[in-house]
Amino acid sequence: MSAAAGVPTRLAALRARIDAAATRGRREPGVVRIVGAAKRQPIESIAAAVRAGLRDLGENYVQEAVATRNALAASLDPPLADAITWHGIGHLQRNKAREALACFSWLHGVDSLALAEVLSKRAERDVTVLLQVNLSGETTKSGVEEAALPALLDAVRRLPHLRVAGLMTMPAPADDPERARPAFAKLRKLAERHGLDELSMGMSDDFEVAVEEGATLVRIGTALFGPRDREEGT
Repeated sequence: MSAAAGVPTRLAALRARIDAAATRGRREPGVVRIVGAAKRQPIESIAAAVRAGLRDLGENYVQEAVATRNALAASLDPPLADAITWHGIGHLQRNKAREALACFSWLHGVDSLALAEVLSKRAERDVTVLLQVNLSGETTKSGVEEAALPALLDAVRRLPHLRVAGLMTMPAPADDPERARPAFAKLRKLAERHGLDELSMGMSDDFEVAVEEGATLVRIGTALFGPRDREEGT
């Protein structure tokens, strides 16, 4: 059996787990969108997920997004390929802004005013952005510090073409998903404080905790598609 054959079943199981987590968090089922993290995943598996109803796909790198989009366009009927919303879910360099704007409708990793200004200047249409907040304190992770968020948010909200919809975070790696809960709860409180609706948090290992704490977008790769098998891009 090919890896793609199990994707529809995994997608349905993920949705059931997400709805159950939303109920535990006293939220309405069906409010959370799964963003399929397509990085180095088999095209056949990604296409199978789209055919099974997935409509949001994320890539970390512009080059990989272009390759994946082209491969899916050849694998899917045009109405399905056109129905996909593409999310940039990795750290974005300023020199890739123009290419990113051509690929993605959502950018989850905006973490500086300099990047936001470049995006705004080069955008020819409106794009939805999420501000990435570093709540783990790890120097290796991107994201604005919590104390600097209000000033960044204020400034980005004034820029044309950028619609600030919410926040994104990546907690410190941990064996126990419960260890991510404080970061997820803090991000929810920050979003509430600033009148933001979208929360991109939670991946394959901790998405249920993230949903309980208010995630509206969960970035899921291996739990949906299976193990990665493509060479990593740059």
